[in-house]
Amino acid sequence: MTDGIYILANDVVYDQLVALLNSIEANAGRKIPICILPYNEQLDKVKAEIASRDNVSLFEDYDSIAYWDDFATQIWKNYPRAQKTWRGWGFPELYRLPMHRKLCAVDGPFDRFIYFDADTLLMGPVDYVYEKLDAYDWVVNDFQYKSDLKFVFDGLPEQMQQVFNLDNLQSKIFCAGWFATKKNIFSPAIRADFLDKLIAGEAEVMCCLGPDQSLFNYMVLKSGIPYYNFAFHDCKQSTGNHWSSRFDVVDNVLYDQGRQLTYLHYMSISSSNFTQLCAGEDINIPYRDVFLYYRYLKSPEQKPTSLKRQSPLLRLQKTSTSFFNQKINNIKLNYRNFKDRITNQT
Repeated sequence: MTDGIYILANDVVYDQLVALLNSIEANAGRKIPICILPYNEQLDKVKAEIASRDNVSLFEDYDSIAYWDDFATQIWKNYPRAQKTWRGWGFPELYRLPMHRKLCAVDGPFDRFIYFDADTLLMGPVDYVYEKLDAYDWVVNDFQYKSDLKFVFDGLPEQMQQVFNLDNLQSKIFCAGWFATKKNIFSPAIRADFLDKLIAGEAEVMCCLGPDQSLFNYMVLKSGIPYYNFAFHDCKQSTGNHWSSRFDVVDNVLYDQGRQLTYLHYMSISSSNFTQLCAGEDINIPYRDVFLYYRYLKSPEQKPTSLKRQSPLLRLQKTSTSFFNQKINNIKLNYRNFKDRITNQT
């Protein structure tokens, strides 16, 4: 039985990918085979990095890539509310489509695997995660269940009850940026059933803001496969993993009240921040020194020796742009929710 790790990446997240690969090599406790899932064809730097590592390969099953691209396309193109919402926001009709390529992992070479978004760092061994797959088919370790359900499923309560027929749905949701499962976990018949039901209207429960995450949660919950979340079922022993939490740093490993993290997730921080940091700009990223340590673990001579501060005018421009973009997104979301409430009341 082959254990492995999958990462979705392209050249845009190159610096983050290198840091993640180095953190896996440093902290996993053993050399684990790694396969890079191509986000798109922008892969020159990624391919060069793969060539320098004997345990890293590129996923090249183009039939699988085409299958899952088409699978996600059929779902979201036939979801009227998503299409209307994305048009209103000025988004493409297939918003974040390449993120669904992480589903290719179930067709790949590893019998058991852990999936990592590229914006993560491994902080410790993961053997306990693979072992949990002896009893469960899907394993996660995050506190998504403590956030608002609407970030995963935002359909009407009666719709969600009809689709899932589950009590306390909130407790069962998870973040799709880090998970563990098995090869061929979803059979062709189950996949076809998902597609039929979603196109027929069950997609109405899914959130438009994070389409891949919503779809992953739908597939796991709808299939009824045995599912385990360390952060829910063993909450007292689990650590945080989000960059916004306060952790202790000991020898470039993060600890939460004395407990070693499994991974750190830089979710929602733009990849451009990491690119600018690695180019020598003074960009304030949480646990910046830890990130730089892993990014340049194999090439310390390339690590920026000093960081240049941006001019006050440039900082103001970037801050203003970020602030107004966030305000616009909030307005769009609130307006969408208001329109949905009005529509559902009439």
